[in-house]
Amino acid sequence: MTGIRRALISVSDKTGAADLARALSDMDVHILSTGGTATLLREAGVDVQDVSDYTGFPEMMDGRVKTLHPKIHGGILALRDDESHVAQAQANGVGFIDLVVSNLYPFRETIANPDVEYADAVENIDIGGPTLIRASAKNHAHVAILTDPSQYEETISALRQSGSLSDATRQKLAVAAFEHTAAYDGAIAAYLSAQVDEAESAFAPTVFVPMKRLQGLRYGENPHQSAAFYEVEGTNSPWGRMEQLAGEELSYNNILDADGAWSSACEFDEPTCAIIKHTNPCGLAVDDDLKVAFRRAFLGDPISAFGGIVSFNRPVTDEIARAVRAAKHPTSGARLLLHIIMAPDYEPAAVERLSKSRSLRVLKLPLTEAPAARYRSVEGGMLVQDADALVEDGDAWTCATARKPTDDELADLKFAWKCAKLIKSNAIVVAKNRTMLGMGAGQPNRVNSARLAVAQAGAAAEGAALASDALVPFLDTIAVGLAHGVRAFVQPGGAVRDDESTATADGAGATMLHTGVRHFRH
Repeated sequence: MTGIRRALISVSDKTGAADLARALSDMDVHILSTGGTATLLREAGVDVQDVSDYTGFPEMMDGRVKTLHPKIHGGILALRDDESHVAQAQANGVGFIDLVVSNLYPFRETIANPDVEYADAVENIDIGGPTLIRASAKNHAHVAILTDPSQYEETISALRQSGSLSDATRQKLAVAAFEHTAAYDGAIAAYLSAQVDEAESAFAPTVFVPMKRLQGLRYGENPHQSAAFYEVEGTNSPWGRMEQLAGEELSYNNILDADGAWSSACEFDEPTCAIIKHTNPCGLAVDDDLKVAFRRAFLGDPISAFGGIVSFNRPVTDEIARAVRAAKHPTSGARLLLHIIMAPDYEPAAVERLSKSRSLRVLKLPLTEAPAARYRSVEGGMLVQDADALVEDGDAWTCATARKPTDDELADLKFAWKCAKLIKSNAIVVAKNRTMLGMGAGQPNRVNSARLAVAQAGAAAEGAALASDALVPFLDTIAVGLAHGVRAFVQPGGAVRDDESTATADGAGATMLHTGVRHFRH
């Protein structure tokens, strides 16, 4: 157990610093501080000694050198149970520092500004702070280090109860400190690497991916697997800001499917409902009336929707919640079983209604854009790529057939093309009236995906649009669509046998667009 007699407080994020210092001062702790932190503490009525007065050496070089002094670091690094260290400290007028409170210049916040000047970014690289933090964390047997305002209350509570901090507490704080500096250094290295070669900015020689554990999970993909959920720090992830308004704890599979559900809903600007099963949309519809969008998405594949996830990119009203609760299985008449419902907001009455199903998890998440990069783990490594966030308005598409699409067909083709982007390859989507009627996903050959899609669509495939996420190598995929009444196709084009597919479509009076873009999803 280590008592606290002298503390050094030097922070960039000053949240809670004054309250912490007051509490320490009330316990007769001698407080050292620097610059703006010292000014803040004095204004709060706390008795503070400037580090420059303590060391006898002034701050210099525009504040770049403040705490880099043997009297500071000797006081932190000295081993209290080593007679030689104690003697050297006494001989050099070095007093022990038992608590260090430090967090770092806002480097990540600074470079988040796309217009930041390089010199400003470099000026926000902290030197003294990491040195204080690492020294304190190294000597955690004798020194406590606080790097986050969230640690203050618990620390003060422990000191008030026992007058000291336990070995376990100091070790835990040291771990957090090294995590803090590691993430900070990683962000700096990534930024500077990007400046050296902007063309390879997303693919630097070394990549640091700091992740913060959001929660432990009951188990992984299967009950015999352990799992936890982490958020990549410094990203615009919705998960760190997610609120669970009702329902049971999220599982590994819940989160995996929910991520697909949320990205599917956020893919569209219009009011959208997406229903997800095993990461693939099995129902998806766009309509100005969100309740209608849900109804159409559900009816696209009402059997697969059972045990799925429903996501909306608009707030959920009580009327929509009522429609969700009223949905029935088409043959058994059982009420629709859902694991999760997701939306950017809810009416209070909607939450109350949805909460009646104890197993239904009600999640509120902020709408987000696609991340700049995607990471995919492989055995012993990581694949990194730009996100598939290409914006397509159809202007660059070409019509391969004699007949051009009507306005309604073009709207359905654009919708089906977006849907295909969200589905595991080989992906085929059949859609009409901005509603996904059927899809084929993950098949080893494209024609089987087409057969699955038209079979699910049934008679509704008559006059519908069909989208293929990658080029159609043979005319069989087109023939399957035509045989079920599809009369509009969209695909990347570029196959050796494109002419055969085009001739087949022309012969049936159908229309076919080539996008020149592929949307594989593995």
